[in-house]
Amino acid sequence: MISKFLIPVAIAIISIIVGVVVGYSIRKRIWEKRAQNAQNDADHILTEAKARVDAAKTEVNAQKQAADAIKQSAQNTKKEKILEAQEQIQDYRQKVEDELNDKRDKIARDQNRLTQREDTLDHKNSLLKEKEDDLTKKDEQLEQKQTELAAKLQKADELVEQTTQKLYEVAHLDKEQAKKLVLDQLADELVKERAELISNSNQEVKAKADHYARKIIIDAIQSSSADTVAETTVSVVDLPNEEMKGRIIGREGRNIRSFEALTGVDLIIDDTPKVVTLSGFDAIRREIAKRAMERLIKDGRIHPARIEETVDKARKEVNDDIYEAGESALMELGIHKMNPELVKILGRLKYRTSYGQNVLGHSIEVAKLAGTMAAELGLNEKLAVRAGLLHDIGKAVDHDIEGSHVEIGVELTRKYHEPDVVVNAIAAHHGDVPKLSFIAELVVAADTISSARPGARSESLENYIRRLTDLEQIANRYDGVKQAYAIQAGREVRVMVEPDKISDDRITVLARDIRNQIEKELDYPGNIKITVIREKRAVSIAK
Repeated sequence: MISKFLIPVAIAIISIIVGVVVGYSIRKRIWEKRAQNAQNDADHILTEAKARVDAAKTEVNAQKQAADAIKQSAQNTKKEKILEAQEQIQDYRQKVEDELNDKRDKIARDQNRLTQREDTLDHKNSLLKEKEDDLTKKDEQLEQKQTELAAKLQKADELVEQTTQKLYEVAHLDKEQAKKLVLDQLADELVKERAELISNSNQEVKAKADHYARKIIIDAIQSSSADTVAETTVSVVDLPNEEMKGRIIGREGRNIRSFEALTGVDLIIDDTPKVVTLSGFDAIRREIAKRAMERLIKDGRIHPARIEETVDKARKEVNDDIYEAGESALMELGIHKMNPELVKILGRLKYRTSYGQNVLGHSIEVAKLAGTMAAELGLNEKLAVRAGLLHDIGKAVDHDIEGSHVEIGVELTRKYHEPDVVVNAIAAHHGDVPKLSFIAELVVAADTISSARPGARSESLENYIRRLTDLEQIANRYDGVKQAYAIQAGREVRVMVEPDKISDDRITVLARDIRNQIEKELDYPGNIKITVIREKRAVSIAK
């Protein structure tokens, strides 16, 4: 019985022991595995720590290298800045030296001008001395006349006394009656003599004034003499050989058409050997065309794109020459300050004619004449020169702005703040408004002298240019017209239209409208051809 009970207990105990042993074995393995894992984690953490330390060392080295590079770059930049500063110092020093040289040149010019002024003053002093001698002689003559008059008065007193005595003896008049009779007779004689003296004095003063005025005008003309003007409407360009004519014409005449359309000048190629002729009434366009043609001939590459490029360059050069012409006029006349825009407008007068006379040359001539006369009369010479130079300034833009050249000139000078005396001289030089100063009178006189000299003007050329200008203005009135050129000496008007505004069908109507307007407004010999050109371009660039 007991043994039956102990067997299960023993089995249970054994099972427990076995379970404990097995559990311990399993736990041991788990603990060993955990210990291994902890060891592995510790090794991994140590490895990562070493890697971070190495990375930190690397970063420190990199930062040190970067700091060295930055330090080196800063040193290089410092050297560059020093070199740049030295270059700037050198440039500034050169600029200062150039300015000093310019100032030295200006001082030299001023000294020359002062020397000339001293010579002028010496001449004036000699003239004044001559006038003083003349006045001294006149004073001596006057004193002599006064002495003669005193002698005559003494003689008259003696005659009065004798007459009085005779009257007493003959007429038996009392003293008062005789005195009155003699005085009345003497008064009549003195009135007659005084009237004769006054008349002779007036005639003498008038003669001297006329002589002095003629002398001033003659001196002014002699000091500013000018050549006779011979203005033309054509320019001739020499060719190296006859083959160049074919290259200028181009395939089916495309080069000529492109050149004429861009310049507004008629290109004439005839049988004359080794030359082509450029014809146009506008001197600026003709000069642009001449320079462009000379450059094309020298370059040898002649095609529409090259022509367009060359004409643009020539136009820029002519614009620069226009400004230089205005500055040269100011330097020639000693005018040191004027608005740059007004200088540019003044330079345009180089390519403007009035009755065949170059307007810029005419204006310079008028300025010199007015300045010379103003100096002789003791007026403001600089103001007179300025007024004479600007008196026809309106003619530079009267093709583009409505109104007479006088009105345009007044508006321009007021816009650019010229003195009131100059503005009045411009407004009054054709008698449109009253003259408010003697300078305005001098400008009128100088303008008349310059215009009246032999060969100075030709009315036929002015009428011809005016007719061509009217032709262009009529064509430019219509909407969509881009440019209009009167060519073939006024026998043809070429009208360039904007292709986006005027269609191919519309150009026929436009040509007829322009024809009708020309027939209505203008008088002209022969026929006028109206050519309307519509050109559409598509440009693409291959890269």
